[in-house]
Amino acid sequence: MKIILNQDIQNLGEEGDILEVKNGYARNYLLPKNIAVLFNKTNQALFAGRAAAIEKRKQEKRKAASSVRDQLNDLTLNLVVSAGESGKLFGSVTSTMVQEALAKHDLTIEKKRIEVASHEIKNVGNYSVKIRLYEGESAIVKLIVKSEEDVKKEAAEKVAAEAKAAKEAEKAAKAAAEVAKTEPEV
Repeated sequence: MKIILNQDIQNLGEEGDILEVKNGYARNYLLPKNIAVLFNKTNQALFAGRAAAIEKRKQEKRKAASSVRDQLNDLTLNLVVSAGESGKLFGSVTSTMVQEALAKHDLTIEKKRIEVASHEIKNVGNYSVKIRLYEGESAIVKLIVKSEEDVKKEAAEKVAAEAKAAKEAEKAAKAAAEVAKTEPEV
């Protein structure tokens, strides 16, 4: 069955594309959800009139995708998850977790565009996650997966180091005060 797409569909086409799809797919999914319309002279003329507006939207999407790609390629995400002592995660890292981490950086990416191979990310470590953008463009985000226990240990060590530095600074100040008291004034 020949159809004209009303919106972009991943792995199928973009708005305004004329496609040949299976009858059941068109009748049961695309047409009822208003994702596409039947190909006929009336609809073809309607889309021909909107061609300039459709092309303008495509250009805007391309620009937005390239700017987001640059941001994503420079980004490193830190995920803190529960894991055992050996570094094996209780579960795995999912695209939802990555989406939430991206949202903290003010980036809204649809979950279905994030490709996390969950069978690969089951241990603590460094990984790369592919994010599909517009028209085959994609970005690679660096992902650092840490266990909750390691983060707690690092925080405790940091607090201990700060306390030690404060004590040493206090001792140095006392020593300087003692030296100042013992020195005769000129």
